[in-house]
Amino acid sequence: MPNPHPVQPRNGRRLSAGITRAGAVGLALATAVLAILVWQTLNLDAHTCEVCVEYRGKSRCRKVSGKTLEDARRGAITNACAFVSAGVTDSMACQRKPTVSEHCR
Repeated sequence: MPNPHPVQPRNGRRLSAGITRAGAVGLALATAVLAILVWQTLNLDAHTCEVCVEYRGKSRCRKVSGKTLEDARRGAITNACAFVSAGVTDSMACQRKPTVSEHCR
């Protein structure tokens, strides 16, 4: 049963599918933003690094992708150190130590 009191847009303009012009513009913008986010996310794997660190008897390996080789390397070190350190000071000390192994591409 159709709605006896349909809501009409203020300007009265509807497209053929029953959607307002403002709704179509909003949908197009949302689709464009989503497409850009997906493209940027998929484009991050330009460089990948797997780094292993050891700090205070604990060790951890982490694999990270980034736009540049240095971004991927730094991200992997930071991520691995987060698992083997306790607190900001320990994490910074861990990040300054030489890595046990690094494999970047």
